This record gives sequence, C-alpha cells and structure tokens, in this order.
Amino acid sequence: MADSLTGRLIESARLEAGLSGAELARRAGTSRPTLAAYEHGVKSPTLETATRLLAAAGFRLDAVPVPSFEVVVDGRGRPFTVPDRLPRLPIRQALARVRLPVHLNWSNPDRTYDLADRRQRHRLYEIVLREGTADDILAYVDGALLADAWPELVLPAPIRRAWERAAFR
Repeated sequence: MADSLTGRLIESARLEAGLSGAELARRAGTSRPTLAAYEHGVKSPTLETATRLLAAAGFRLDAVPVPSFEVVVDGRGRPFTVPDRLPRLPIRQALARVRLPVHLNWSNPDRTYDLADRRQRHRLYEIVLREGTADDILAYVDGALLADAWPELVLPAPIRRAWERAAFR
C-alpha cells in the first residue's frame, strides 16, 4: 500500500476503478513508473497532476467540510455529542449492514442493523445520537438520511434541541 496520503488516494481510486497501473497511466498521459512512484510515496504529484490521475480513474478531488463536535450535558447530567454540521458518508457506508460496538448497543451486542432498511436505520440513529461519540457519529450517521428521518426519530428533548440548534441551522 502507498506511503503518502496522496499516493494512497490515487491507488485506492485506481483499484476501485478496476484499472491496472499501466491503464491508469495511459489514460492520464503519464508513465507507469511515475504513477508507481506517486502511489508508493516516492514522488509527490502536484495538485493538478493528482486531479488528472483521479479523473482518469473516474473520480474527482473534492473539499468536504469536516464537522467539529461539542459534548453537551442534559439536565440529568448525561453527556451527548453534537456536531456543528451534518456529516456525510459514502453511500456504501450509509446503507451498510453494521454491528454497533458494545458501548453503544450493550443491551443487544450481537444485533446487526441493515441501514438500507429505513426502520433499522432510524433505530440505529436514535442509539448513536443518544450514546455515541464524535467517532461513532462520523462512522454511522449520514446527514442527508438523518435530515429525512428527523421528524420520525424518538429522541429526548435536550438532544433534539441541541442537534436542531447546531446541525440543522
């Protein structure tokens, strides 16, 4: 696997596109050894070159906002985590089958949730919004799907108000 972030990104896009190094190099107008040097962190491509390589694999380089989080304590002294903006997930992750870690789903640790099923996704979101850390929210909650589910979720009033103030503004 690649040794640099840019190299890992290029290699990951190439592999996901099902392309050989030679084919991606041909499509991007570069040599196979140069592409290998980028992927292994030996050379660092310019932003323009990385963009061209990703485009040749059918991807684009994109700037995505990263939520920051605040831990809020409700009136009963229980903490919960709230982002300043809604996180987004890749579609495969947003609709995956997942098993929550024990710290989230201690009462039913073996349960698998099918996030493609609306009811199961809503239940998982209720658990993660009540019990989850910032990492849990980033791993399991897709902001667009959450916004769609929001009116139907059963959440304590302090959690609902804090999320509406911070993430749904």
